[in-house]
Amino acid sequence: MDNTKQLLDCIVRGIQEKKGQRIVIIDLSTIEGAITKYFVICEGGSPTQVEAITESVGDMAREELGEKPTKVIGLGPSQWVAMDYVDVLVHIFVPDMREFYDLENLWQDAPMHTIPDE
Repeated sequence: MDNTKQLLDCIVRGIQEKKGQRIVIIDLSTIEGAITKYFVICEGGSPTQVEAITESVGDMAREELGEKPTKVIGLGPSQWVAMDYVDVLVHIFVPDMREFYDLENLWQDAPMHTIPDE
């Protein structure tokens, strides 16, 4: 398993650890000009849960793979947090912000994989 696949698996487990919902992985690796290889999109029911998911993903990736995001933005209001792992961009939303930005629709040409809620 290559490093990116290991990172994706670790990120998904970090999200699930804090009961993140509606996880979608968008494969952008074949999209010319895309800023990353994968988007991972999920949601938490409140800003507090969004922060908990962010912390869980960061801790798990660091502890298991030695990976740290190059940048994390959105942590003050925690309506939408983006974690940049270069090949993987993680987007953690509250539901209304996810609906508003509708990233899945923006990248509808790319293959998507939905992870069932636990």
